[in-house]
Amino acid sequence: MLWTVGVLLLVLAIRLFYLQVLNGDAYKAEVNRSDTSVETNSVQRGMIYDSTGKVLVGNEAHQAITYTKSESATATEIYKTANTLGKYLTVSTSKLTTRNKQDYFLASEANVKKVLAQIPGSSKLSDSAKADKELAYLDKHPSFYKLSASQKNKAMIYAEMSGAYSLSTIYLKESGVTSAEVAQVGEHLNEMSGVKVGTSWSRNYPQGKSIQSLTGTVSTQKTGLPSDKVNTLLAEGYSRNDSVGQSYLEEEYQSTLAGSKSQTEVSSGSGSSQITKAVTKYAGKKGDNLVLTINAKFQNKVQKILKSTYKSSGVIGNSTGAYAVVMNPNTGAIYAMAGVDRNINTGKVTDDQIGSINHPIVMGSVVKGATVMGALMDGVITPNSNTLNDQPIKVAGTASKSSWWNRTGSVPITAEEALEVSSNSYMMQLAMKEAGTKYVAGSSLNMPTSIFTKLRGYFNQFGLGVKTGIDLPGETTGYTGSTSVIGKALDLSYGNYDSYTVMQLAQYASTIANGGYRMKPYVVSQVRGTNSDGSLGKVESTTQPTVLNAIDATKSEFDVVRKGMYMVVHGSSPYKTGSKLEDLSPAVAAKTGTAETFAGTTSTLTHSLIMFGPYKDPQVVIALAIPGASTSSSSVNVQMGHDIYKAYWKTVQSSSGY
Repeated sequence: MLWTVGVLLLVLAIRLFYLQVLNGDAYKAEVNRSDTSVETNSVQRGMIYDSTGKVLVGNEAHQAITYTKSESATATEIYKTANTLGKYLTVSTSKLTTRNKQDYFLASEANVKKVLAQIPGSSKLSDSAKADKELAYLDKHPSFYKLSASQKNKAMIYAEMSGAYSLSTIYLKESGVTSAEVAQVGEHLNEMSGVKVGTSWSRNYPQGKSIQSLTGTVSTQKTGLPSDKVNTLLAEGYSRNDSVGQSYLEEEYQSTLAGSKSQTEVSSGSGSSQITKAVTKYAGKKGDNLVLTINAKFQNKVQKILKSTYKSSGVIGNSTGAYAVVMNPNTGAIYAMAGVDRNINTGKVTDDQIGSINHPIVMGSVVKGATVMGALMDGVITPNSNTLNDQPIKVAGTASKSSWWNRTGSVPITAEEALEVSSNSYMMQLAMKEAGTKYVAGSSLNMPTSIFTKLRGYFNQFGLGVKTGIDLPGETTGYTGSTSVIGKALDLSYGNYDSYTVMQLAQYASTIANGGYRMKPYVVSQVRGTNSDGSLGKVESTTQPTVLNAIDATKSEFDVVRKGMYMVVHGSSPYKTGSKLEDLSPAVAAKTGTAETFAGTTSTLTHSLIMFGPYKDPQVVIALAIPGASTSSSSVNVQMGHDIYKAYWKTVQSSSGY
């Protein structure tokens, strides 16, 4: 008897050793694989606020029907659930494909038998070969699987469920869910594994949708990840059907706005798709909020000024739009970005705030401040010795180039006066001096091509022809012309060759206004959390002003340009170009620009403007441009700048307080 017990104990010990020591890890892994997994759910996206705390981009909640696919869900189970849900929920079938219809049809075992009965020798085929033959037969006989409207609805639901990732929650219907659908689906949830009544969010714009061209858009779960970024986003842990920012601020700050998904540990019986237990391990975190430097009220005013003046001033012609930027020259904070795009074929005008960073424009005379600063830094003129004769520049084999106010004579002017009256001749002579070339009327232009590099090098230091570094995607550097024709260097000197963005103009004007610091522009002031009541929470981070480079020039050299820009508005010459800004208070300094351009063979003009104020203590810079305007238009740039400056002091600051 005792030996029998001993043998049994020995057998039991051997069995325990086999289970616990030799195969213990394998069995534990199998239990965990079968019984416990982690389900993830999306959270509410962070919102975008203006500088005063107004919501620019918010979230609107919708009742939704969701589905979470279990790891062990079979095609048969999904088919059954889709058919049940399809009785109570109607979805859009506009994207239902032929393959979706075929897959739904073949999810029925009875239908598979009918199809196989039409295929000779099907019993001898492998499962994969049968599947191929089934689809091939349906391709040739579409009437065989013709679906009713009700079946198409169920087929669409089946396709969405089948395409879901395991333990990732998708929306089967994320908006437009009726109260009847909610009630009926809710009543039958126990019949449909993985189906729930939930909440979805879509973006709304309390201050108007025009801001969307700056804040950007978000993809839907239906569209999924943007095709051009899908691999990068997948590598970052996103699922293919996640909603993500696909342009501008929504894209640039995707990781901040997205938040972190909730995680729920779900348990089920081994081999079963039914969830028997769900424990929230992490509730998820709503995306953080962005607070912008932009003042919504002022932004709307600037957009309105730009659009209304553009449409009513006779400027349109072949114009492709108009753009304006208002910036703090001391910090780089953007108060407003306005813009309109015009389709020259249809004449339709649409909001395009982001055009100020991605529409390069030949700006004209506004760049002359950078030309004078480059000559001062190069030493070819000095603050106390800078008088040249404004005269037509005559180069052998080319047409005469002159200032608009002096086509034939010779008039001595200083650097300040050259800015006041916008002398082309003065700028061309500076370029020749920097190239080491002595001008002789009627002779060939003997300049080395290195003059292009020299002029552009100085322009770049001020922000012209280089990216500004703004915290928005899609910024362009502009266009740099060829160096093959040396005479184009003269055009470059007075702004009629290379092209720049309006944001670059704003950065350049700020560098002059603040005395030589190229500030990085930015539109996001803070990242903040959310309080329990939904209001703005604690500050997570604050953007600090960034100096990209400092100009190696003296105060007296800057004073030459600043005084010249002041004379553009307040000088005594009858040829000054900014007299319509003279009534502004606090007083401003400015530089206007007009570039001669073409739309095909049609002659057009680009009107541009930079200005800053107050002159003695600059607090705001305005830059704007209207490309491709009619040749009969004039002063539209000055009028826009005038009205924007007044709106700034009325809306953002108080002129009486100043």
